[in-house]
Amino acid sequence: MRIGKIELKWLGNSGFLITNGKVIYIDPYNLSSNLPKADIILVTHGHHDHCSLVDIEKIIKKGTIVVVSPDCQSKITRVEDVNMQIIEAGDELTFQGTRVQAIPAYNHEKEFHLKSEGWMGFIVKFENIVIYHAGDTDKIPEMEKLTGYGKQGNEFIALLPVGGNYTMNADEAAEAARIINPTLVIPMHYGAVAGSEKDADDFVKLCSELGVRAMKMEKE
Repeated sequence: MRIGKIELKWLGNSGFLITNGKVIYIDPYNLSSNLPKADIILVTHGHHDHCSLVDIEKIIKKGTIVVVSPDCQSKITRVEDVNMQIIEAGDELTFQGTRVQAIPAYNHEKEFHLKSEGWMGFIVKFENIVIYHAGDTDKIPEMEKLTGYGKQGNEFIALLPVGGNYTMNADEAAEAARIINPTLVIPMHYGAVAGSEKDADDFVKLCSELGVRAMKMEKE
């Protein structure tokens, strides 16, 4: 899918590829062959379907920047010739001209993603385009602070988990989308470790009922 000068592809589960002259991956997992080598890889947290060394090693080149939460550090040190950068929720850093802000991601009552772990989602900022990858999360109060991105003349794309069990389900994610109020919302985190196509379809339908533009992406 092309958005201005940005090309966005869904790679399955929570994995995305963003190209804009740079090649940026978020949470690469179970990747197909022949994908382009990464300039930047963003990893939301250390669970195997988000911080997958097998998949990271498929797409790295010498000097690839791998941006991770502190809990991933011991994993990434096993990968040679990459530039590992630690980021924590609340930080905003610039890598090769790309601005990246870490946003909290956690569960309320489930124990899969505790707030105390400091895991995160990412806001990736380009000229007039902002992409929010929520990571593995429930609907959390911090999302209310994101509404401004869509009011600043930006194309504001939100990538939200909908598979339930470990994250929001379709209903909860649709309510989160209403709060965030992006120009477009895309479901993720289904069809692999949790959730199904039906969850994504239900999410898109619920968003439409709430007046939020939503669409599924086909896996690349």
